[in-house]
Amino acid sequence: MNAPSPHHLMPTDEDGEQLKLPVIRDAPVADVLEVLRGGDISILGRMPYSSNATFLVRIDHATMPTAAIYKPERGERPLWDFPSGLYRREIAAFELSEALGWHVIPPTVERDGPLGVGSVQLFIDANFEEHYFTLVAEDRHHGDLRRICAFDLIANNTDRKSGHCLASRWGPIYGIDQGLCFASDFKLRTVIWDFGGEPFDDELGAAIGSAADPPAELAQWLRPDELSALAERAEWLASFGKFPDDDGGRRWPWPLV
Repeated sequence: MNAPSPHHLMPTDEDGEQLKLPVIRDAPVADVLEVLRGGDISILGRMPYSSNATFLVRIDHATMPTAAIYKPERGERPLWDFPSGLYRREIAAFELSEALGWHVIPPTVERDGPLGVGSVQLFIDANFEEHYFTLVAEDRHHGDLRRICAFDLIANNTDRKSGHCLASRWGPIYGIDQGLCFASDFKLRTVIWDFGGEPFDDELGAAIGSAADPPAELAQWLRPDELSALAERAEWLASFGKFPDDDGGRRWPWPLV
């Protein structure tokens, strides 16, 4: 499968040329968060193929301007199985990844932007022809992909498509589109099953076990029942000690890419 990610396609101008965007690469997370929180936001365009309103924005800051992805709450479609405010789960995903020391979710903050409150996430400059099914073929990517897999298991990701794994141009792989995570009912849907049956190494296992006591930062973004379910998933996964196998082929998202 050699299809590009439909969620982070680079936008073009009226002549079909790719827009030249300022993009922060491999900067300290604290510096990136300062830019995302404090810069002036201007909308450049709407991202294609997104089920909810998702915008490419430019953030102008005195230190370093950058492109980012803005998801306002008012642009969300109502869902029967998730409450409104999906953008809050995007922020919770980043906070969980950072607390576990995995750094697999791009820096993400809450902002009151041009279309109201929502999440603002660092735009990842990547080769958008690559996605999970192409990246997993190379062993050098397996460390990041295992961490994303473990993250999805703990966070109960309902929509880990192949195109939601981006290989940044500076090296690390990031997971994007975490709005459908953290439900209290188990809803896992993911394409990452290649590590099924592999035991966790000591570092990964310790991080998973630590999530049984959810980071305090998550209480701002998730309900108490969702935090309790997260703790139960982490405790079970840590005791299981290895990546689970697919549950009879039923836990895949659609479309796959």
